[in-house]
Amino acid sequence: MMRLRAIAVFLLLCAGATGAGAVERLTGQDIRQLFEGNTVAGRYSNGPPFSEYHHKDGRVTGHNRHVNNTDACWTTTEDAVCYYYGPHETRRTYCFWVERSGTLYVLRTYRSGRINGVATIQPGDSEKHAAKAPPWHCDGLISQHPGGARLAGR
Repeated sequence: MMRLRAIAVFLLLCAGATGAGAVERLTGQDIRQLFEGNTVAGRYSNGPPFSEYHHKDGRVTGHNRHVNNTDACWTTTEDAVCYYYGPHETRRTYCFWVERSGTLYVLRTYRSGRINGVATIQPGDSEKHAAKAPPWHCDGLISQHPGGARLAGR
């Protein structure tokens, strides 16, 4: 409970620092334009950090909770960003709505709307994640896409 209060205070302070009063939910196209070729870095609502460079080919290099990505991929849907990890047989998929408030971006879990994390966008591969990652290929499949029958496309 104390951690949630600390995060709430952090969000309020950050919102005040940005000078923005309104929150804007981004479309998938907006998210793609902001994330592609840039690093999205921040903290999960339960505290651990993340920092990921979003390659144009769909790969995501960097780390989540200090665990390096070795097979992460990303794509956008009409109204969300989705990440997937692992081979098709055991794939884990996570989709988020993204809201902008000034220079902060809030990632909300697609189905529940709960805040998953808060991030900023850094231009380019600011932390040189690509140089530290092994190569892999994204197959473009998201088996748990929240839209049902429509697959998320690149």
